[in-house]
Amino acid sequence: MTQITADMIKLLRERTGVGMGKCKEALEVAKGDMELAISNLRKAGIASAVKKEGRTTNEGVISTAETPKLVALVEVNAETDFVVRNERFQEFSRNVAQEAAASNPTSLDAFKGQKYSKDHNLTIEEYRSTIVQTIGENIQIRRLKTLPKSQDKSIGVYIHLGGKLVTVVEISGSNSEEALAKDIAMHIAAAAPEYLSEKDIPAEVIAHEREIAKSQIKGKPENIIDKIVDGKINAFYDAACLIRQKYIKDDAITIADLINKRAKEVGKPLAVISFLRWGVGQ
Repeated sequence: MTQITADMIKLLRERTGVGMGKCKEALEVAKGDMELAISNLRKAGIASAVKKEGRTTNEGVISTAETPKLVALVEVNAETDFVVRNERFQEFSRNVAQEAAASNPTSLDAFKGQKYSKDHNLTIEEYRSTIVQTIGENIQIRRLKTLPKSQDKSIGVYIHLGGKLVTVVEISGSNSEEALAKDIAMHIAAAAPEYLSEKDIPAEVIAHEREIAKSQIKGKPENIIDKIVDGKINAFYDAACLIRQKYIKDDAITIADLINKRAKEVGKPLAVISFLRWGVGQ
């Protein structure tokens, strides 16, 4: 009998997209015959998604889950919005988000390889494959993120368009400011800041903005040009940096003003320390 090696299992997995365990079983049944193993997997319907794996997955949903220790976000993609609305797809998305929240994986690859808590015979990746077989369309777990909770931090999550867009804000200084964090997350969904503050902008980005600004000004004294460029850069900061943006619910104040006002009210030094803005496929 031909010895089944790890390289053979890996090759079959690469050719079929089927989980390692199923690949090993197929090779054992086929006594090491690669083509027979592929044929058997296809006959069994397990490898019917092989050609589908290459399809683009531009639709999807971002699901969130929460435990007392952390918040998890997972983006799951499909080929069509019709499938995204399918209850099996929605259930899968919720389940993998809950798995991520419960296990706090170190990476997406590690997450895919871990056991599915509701069926220890499957890994998360193998669970995904069963959903592909059931629905008949390519489905991929594209990315995930976990944000740990702490005694001096509040996390606010805003879900827009049924999970097509999800924003998250972390505020330091208190664990009782989820409402404020969610309000700012809602602002982020609308205003789409690129950076938290000007110090987070790469030097090359600022240099490029200065170059563009200077190219728009000609025929003026150098000292005037510098002042105009500085003004344009400040306007860029106001548009691109979250804490400098005008608050969408009250454009008389900035996000920094909003935070400072609340800090004075509660007597704690509050600060936005991070934010995420995830759109499906972005």
